[in-house]
Amino acid sequence: MQDYTIQTDVCVIGAGHAGCEAALACARLGLDTTIFTMNVDSIAMMPCNPHIGGSSKGHLVREIDALGGEMGKNIDKTFIQSKMLNISKGPAVHSLRTQADKSAYSREMRSVLESQSHLHIRQAEVTDLGIQSKNNLRKIVSVKTFPGTEYTCKAVILCTGTYLNARCLVGETITETGPNGMQRSTWLSECLRKNGIALRRFKTGTPARMDGRSLDYSKMKIQLGDRRIIPFSYSTDPESIQIEQVPCWLTYTNDNTHKIIRDNINRSPIYSGIIKGTGPRYCPSIEDKVIKFPDHDRHQVFIEPEGKNTNEMYVDGMSSSMPDDVQQQMYRTVPGLEHCEIVKNAYAIEYDCINANILKPTLETRTITGLFCAGQFNGSSGYEEAAAQGLIAGINAAMEIKGEEPLVIERSEGYIGVLIDDLVNKDNREPYRMMTSRAEYRLLLRQDNADLRLRKYGYRVGLITKEQYDYVLWKQERIKEEIHRMKTTWIGGTEEVQRFLREHNSAPLNNGITLADLICRPELSYLCIAPIDHERPELPEAVTEQVEIEIRYEGYIARQEKQVAQFEKLEHRHIPENMDYDDVQSLRLEARQKLKEFRPNSIGQASRLSGVTPADISVLVVYLEKMRQTHHQSSVDIKSKS
Repeated sequence: MQDYTIQTDVCVIGAGHAGCEAALACARLGLDTTIFTMNVDSIAMMPCNPHIGGSSKGHLVREIDALGGEMGKNIDKTFIQSKMLNISKGPAVHSLRTQADKSAYSREMRSVLESQSHLHIRQAEVTDLGIQSKNNLRKIVSVKTFPGTEYTCKAVILCTGTYLNARCLVGETITETGPNGMQRSTWLSECLRKNGIALRRFKTGTPARMDGRSLDYSKMKIQLGDRRIIPFSYSTDPESIQIEQVPCWLTYTNDNTHKIIRDNINRSPIYSGIIKGTGPRYCPSIEDKVIKFPDHDRHQVFIEPEGKNTNEMYVDGMSSSMPDDVQQQMYRTVPGLEHCEIVKNAYAIEYDCINANILKPTLETRTITGLFCAGQFNGSSGYEEAAAQGLIAGINAAMEIKGEEPLVIERSEGYIGVLIDDLVNKDNREPYRMMTSRAEYRLLLRQDNADLRLRKYGYRVGLITKEQYDYVLWKQERIKEEIHRMKTTWIGGTEEVQRFLREHNSAPLNNGITLADLICRPELSYLCIAPIDHERPELPEAVTEQVEIEIRYEGYIARQEKQVAQFEKLEHRHIPENMDYDDVQSLRLEARQKLKEFRPNSIGQASRLSGVTPADISVLVVYLEKMRQTHHQSSVDIKSKS
């Protein structure tokens, strides 16, 4: 068969959550885009858990939507249960989490891709990358598929997920396959190595799927969704998603479960040495839980439906790579699962990925122009983390081709910024998972204000319409006006007010008080004081929610804003691109090596590199200040001589 060539602007390799966002971003920005997948039936597949969002991950979905991505819209159309987590805590950690109908989610996302102009779907395995070298610079120029078609292009985005040289393990049984029995990719890893991109082996796993008809739900605790459903996407009408929800169920492991695991631990490929890849710390297998936490006499197990039109139930909390017979024994010790019938075995999967510190903050590789990477290929875990990276990689590939300014979200601006900054600046030796604790400024980076923080960037790059952006500007103005009104409107201890306070178990007034001070009382809120706020304007909930949060947490927010200002000073302290770190005296050897390897753009970025200490940063700041003063004096001398 003779090889032939097809021209396109962008090639996206992989059609998982990262690939879908990357391809849609490029196509929506007017670039001819081809997305490659091993199987079109695996587009936006959810091979592991059947949910979107959750702690910190819900923040990412909201931010993806604020920038113009698709994940939030897609899950709003295909969820079967919705719940806001952490509502007993402060707004910084409130996180929306929805159960997805897996097949509907994948089917709907495929439909979006198929209807998107400038976007072409191609079922084919990419086997090679065409890289052109000129004047010591390397640039991506094409990709080649099996059995030989070449696609010339201006950028490539690698979103290979867990497919590269993947193998699945169930006990001693090893199958060379991708997730969920899909064909793996076997050629691309060697191509990357030949081009100087080092690969590492990571591992993840998934629990068994049960036939729901074989479970006894009377022995479990029902888990219901919220009465009032809140959408992920700012474009979704809340009234359109108030659906009848599907319940989940909670049960627990016990001593019998743990004994079976301990008695057979030598048959687990994790503990027998068969698995070489590093697994996720924050999503351990049930074997790891039992061995590493021997003082725990039970572990939570959530039984979650995989969709409306299937009996398959996902056994969340019991991922495993134990042999088939051991799985059958251990699952049947769990209350409600005594007669369970396994539809799909739990398994572990190993795959090739990169250390993301070979990437720029734009997610472009440092050594090959036009080659971008996103998703689990970058060493992360989770659908939401993948989608966020895919969106940023897609935007920046488009910006580079169009000759426009790249998009880099700072740590102080979004969870997406924290995610990418951690990936590219730290030596992550295990699959990276987003958590609220990783965000230093999480009170500012709430899921409820993602549009206020990031819509401007979506508008700047072209993924958000003027109408959408104008609404955000209108919303910001209304918030500002209402906060001012609340702070300047005083009420006194009238009979009406005192009666209202008694009814709400709130202390009576001895003097006048502003409405803002009143809603800072924990037993009161913006909504509940409406009967005594006679001049209140008609405002949407999206505005009043921000008003209440901004007033209640004003002191904390001001403190974090001050921290951000200090952070930005470091971020804007530029380091020359040609900086000679060998000239910087007192820098430790490890710090010098890391700085020469990563070539950070700013003091802030340098401070987050693994192996660079605060003392090294102090030395670097002093050196840069001396450089600045010397340069300034030289300029003065030249001017005086002239």
